[in-house]
Amino acid sequence: MKKIMNNSLNIKNVGENVEVYGWVQKKRDLGGLIFIDLRDRSGIVQIVVRPENKYYEVANGLKNEYVLKVTGKVSERESKNKNIATGDIEIEVDELEVLNTCDELPFTIDDNTNALEDTRLKYRYLDIRRNKLKNNLFLRSEILNYLRNKMHDLGFIEVQTPILTASSPEGARDFVVPSRLFKGKFYALPQAPQIYKELLMVGGFEKYFQIAPCFRDEDARADRTLEFYQLDLEMSFAEEDEILNVGEEIFYDTFTKFSNKKVSPRPFRRIAYRDAIDLYGTDKPDLRYDMTISDVTDVFKNSEFVVFKTVLEQNGIINAIVAKNCADKYSRKDLDNLTDFAKSKKASGLAYLKFNEEITGSIAKVVTEDELIALKKTLKIENNDLVLIISGNKKIVKSALGQVRIKVAEDMNMIDKDRLELCIINDFPMFEWDEYLNKWDFCHNPFSLPHGGIDDYKNKKTEDILAYQFDFVCNGNEMASGAIRNHDLDSLAKGFEVVGYGREEVEQRFKSIFTSFKYGCPPHGGMAPGIDRLIMLIQDEPNLREVQAFPPSASGQDLMMGSPSELTDIQLKELGLIIKKED
Repeated sequence: MKKIMNNSLNIKNVGENVEVYGWVQKKRDLGGLIFIDLRDRSGIVQIVVRPENKYYEVANGLKNEYVLKVTGKVSERESKNKNIATGDIEIEVDELEVLNTCDELPFTIDDNTNALEDTRLKYRYLDIRRNKLKNNLFLRSEILNYLRNKMHDLGFIEVQTPILTASSPEGARDFVVPSRLFKGKFYALPQAPQIYKELLMVGGFEKYFQIAPCFRDEDARADRTLEFYQLDLEMSFAEEDEILNVGEEIFYDTFTKFSNKKVSPRPFRRIAYRDAIDLYGTDKPDLRYDMTISDVTDVFKNSEFVVFKTVLEQNGIINAIVAKNCADKYSRKDLDNLTDFAKSKKASGLAYLKFNEEITGSIAKVVTEDELIALKKTLKIENNDLVLIISGNKKIVKSALGQVRIKVAEDMNMIDKDRLELCIINDFPMFEWDEYLNKWDFCHNPFSLPHGGIDDYKNKKTEDILAYQFDFVCNGNEMASGAIRNHDLDSLAKGFEVVGYGREEVEQRFKSIFTSFKYGCPPHGGMAPGIDRLIMLIQDEPNLREVQAFPPSASGQDLMMGSPSELTDIQLKELGLIIKKED
């Protein structure tokens, strides 16, 4: 007699005595015969208990999710079930033992459960019994194993870096951990192993990787949770193209192996950051459909339309997208809703023109014949095209029109859901102007190398400095960020000086970098593909929480474990902390 996984049983096992374990998925009483669908992690096998069986009364009292041990003989089923792997056989019970019972369930263990997400997260150990979640986690395991083997085959060494580290200004808020031994001081959970992987390059490892946990105290959303995992990698003596080639291989091979969708061929399309903003209004464009943004400022340079005229006087821009063959698909109400949507993205409004035999639209009466001719030529307008126009501040126009582009594509079913379209966004500006703080800030990674090294700080305007930085993007999702690092300490310090940090402060905050780089630092660079987002796209899941075992809720709470939670007075005293109550 042997213990065996359910789905390993088939017609070849008929006549064998086996031992199986699992949960009661369903019990059916058919005229005296009791049938039990017994579920383990591999799948379901049918158990049969006849009225003359000594365990009949035990079987009769079973409820869903009771835990059983069953011993019996495999027999061929009279009525086969082609929907399950074990549908040709069943097990005639010799012994049946209830290992544990189950209270009334908060929701049914079914893929079509209508339970609210917060309820599912509170009872996540039940939720992951469902095939949908279980299969996501099985796939996650397979992908992690595949990626580890691939990295080893590529000559990378796996190294684990610390979870408790020092706080650093990398963009997002740190999660901090108070120290008991050093009262008044705090550890931080790593936003990424950024500094450690650079130190490994100083240490001579040349090619490093790890499946790294990352922590960021940011508001959760569909593609972002408080903690996530990335395939962190770094390479010494490598130029940007070499790192991009590794990234392309990782994404292409993983997607083609685990997804049934069509994957964009290598090499992936490369788009400079500023071109991405100009054409798509975002640095993570969805390339599964066309409809790019066009600058029509010159078309209206002599406009007497007060809105456009005011924008031009304030050095603003006028941009447009063309929804091909969509003029008759948008009613006035639809366009009013689209205008409200644009306004919610900070646009001052949304003008539109429908091109048919008669040109109609919100600005049809204020556009001249010459402007219409120029617009048709510039945008290559055809019959039944819908032109959507936003004017104003460049940053707002690009961003809002980029969001309108996505909404129109969704509304008009333009998106090919069977494609994984990848691209690489590169040549990021080193800095971007923060209008709220009225200062320069880093556009991407502060440790990146400017194209011209330290000379760029001497010879170029701040806004013209480009860095060796790049993102991998798939279907509108940022999948990985990377860069060639700046191993010149003077250049590194100069970059931080631009955003408001003096050299002394920077050397203190990044003491390990400024000390170690003095002992022979090789040129190096790397990237970090997001594991959760990769699985999310492969599985067509709406958010990251569906591919993580025990994620926090959308509000950032762990409803199952009850965190965050308060500390006792004793714990606070040990840590030297006093909780100040808000007024």
